[in-house]
Amino acid sequence: MVARGLRALRGALRAGRRRFSTRPARAPATDYQDAIRMLNTLQTNASYLEQVKRERGDPQAQLEAMQGFLERSGLKVEDLDRLNIIHVTGTKGKGSACAFTECILRNYGLKTGFYSSPHLVQVRERIRINGQPISKDLFNKYFWLVYHRLEETKDPAHASMPAYFRFLTIMAFHVFLQEKVDLAVVEVGIGGTYDCTNIIRTPVVCGVSSLGIDHTSILGDTMEKIAWQKGGIFKPGVPAFTVAQPERPLEVLRERAQERKCPLYLCPELDDFEEGSQALELGLAGAHQRSNAALALQLARTWLQRRGCQGLGELKEVPPSTELLGGPVPLAPAFQLTDAMIQGLRDTEWLGRTQVLSHGPVTWYLDGAHTTSSIQACVRWFRQAALSQDKPHDGSEVRVLLFNATGDRDTAALLKLLVPCHFDYAVFCPNFTEVSVANNADQQNFNVTLENALTRCLENQRTWTRLLEEKVGQDPWLPSPLRVGGLLQPAPARGSLLLVPPAPRPLNSPALVFPCLAQALRWVAQGRDPQLAAPTASGAHPHPAASSGAVLLREAAAVRVLVTGSLHLVGGALRLLEPALAQ
Repeated sequence: MVARGLRALRGALRAGRRRFSTRPARAPATDYQDAIRMLNTLQTNASYLEQVKRERGDPQAQLEAMQGFLERSGLKVEDLDRLNIIHVTGTKGKGSACAFTECILRNYGLKTGFYSSPHLVQVRERIRINGQPISKDLFNKYFWLVYHRLEETKDPAHASMPAYFRFLTIMAFHVFLQEKVDLAVVEVGIGGTYDCTNIIRTPVVCGVSSLGIDHTSILGDTMEKIAWQKGGIFKPGVPAFTVAQPERPLEVLRERAQERKCPLYLCPELDDFEEGSQALELGLAGAHQRSNAALALQLARTWLQRRGCQGLGELKEVPPSTELLGGPVPLAPAFQLTDAMIQGLRDTEWLGRTQVLSHGPVTWYLDGAHTTSSIQACVRWFRQAALSQDKPHDGSEVRVLLFNATGDRDTAALLKLLVPCHFDYAVFCPNFTEVSVANNADQQNFNVTLENALTRCLENQRTWTRLLEEKVGQDPWLPSPLRVGGLLQPAPARGSLLLVPPAPRPLNSPALVFPCLAQALRWVAQGRDPQLAAPTASGAHPHPAASSGAVLLREAAAVRVLVTGSLHLVGGALRLLEPALAQ
């Protein structure tokens, strides 16, 4: 079945290539694009992961190699001490916690640096100053400065260049030092112990966001093993904070903190800051963001306190003892929030996380969730966000899932969690914005072939169909749809549409696979989103469900689309839906 699907998709691919040239643009590339193309030659994240897997037996050797690259670029590890770093790890929400923290401290009038990954649209998003990605000119300047220094210092003993993520980490340190930021918020790439950001010797404060199962081939296949990796960023005498965790992983964090002589605290719930005052407004939607905001408040206040700043917010109680010997992790005290803290939480923006774009009748819900627990949080957010929207008077609302997942993730487990959202259609496509991304270096990934990506999409399509077939007969919300003369009809039991192609059996294939994001988004929007062209007849999807579904998508009063499963997928969608982000 997958082979047949690939043959059909190759036909669509050939049609796509007629529209999307695979040849480079004739116009000369900008300096920025030249820098990105050269950066891409340093291997992409997939290669880096393989390298980490090979070297993880000797983490000290990895950190020494990273230190060697840093010194060849003209910096010493001691230089990083001047950056007043906030170092943050975790499985879910670490980027959001960093974004909250950075915004709070920026509201104190501080000049902030922020290093994060991955990028959504452009690589320079990873290195921010005062909340904004560095300019193309600035990226270009520092890229070539670091690249040329590394090239010039090659010798038989040091013949290699750092991999993609290591290079960007070194470059970020150069940017933050030379642009004289007051502090740098640094998000760990993967894990903690073996991560190249862990050459940081003396951060001001560390944080661990919510733990979960991810990157199991590198970090281990249990929460305890993953907690051990995350606790690797703890440093002697440097306070660290974590949010509520399952009992055993929290115990592992406590043990790691104890062996590293690191005072570890548990963050109080955000509710504790709201007692007797108005509910806090967060710039990021979703109940799961409350724990990220609570972590950010502790990180920001501790940074301000340790740097001798004023306006900390009065403690509501006496701080607990830092002694961890045999006891539970102490709870950090809540405190009176300052105006800068309240405004920082409210003003935080973090693209691709619980983000809503309303484009006429089509509403896009984007969330880069890619673990079981983050998908669960995404489902809760989507159902609440979609329910809060005004319902069409005629009930003609169509819900579409746009999904892809990468790496070693259990996509069947992720898709099963999405079934209760009652999508009328599921659309699967690779993370490529177009069939060819030759003209867009920011989006290039040399480690994933289109054919491999499409094979995975077809497997996801089969999994989704199987999950729905198992659901029929078990769930009263999924009645067998009515089919009259080969046309799709509303399912009366719930008022919205269950889209099912004319087929020998119901729910045979409410899922479609497209070779790229551009074609998938155009099919979903059917010319009703001003940012997307209407799908062309020559590139029509061969499946009968595509043509019948297109009619319903064109006629529905409201189309609600959840884009999830991969931050790279969300980034590609944002590039097409919000073209200004690519400028």
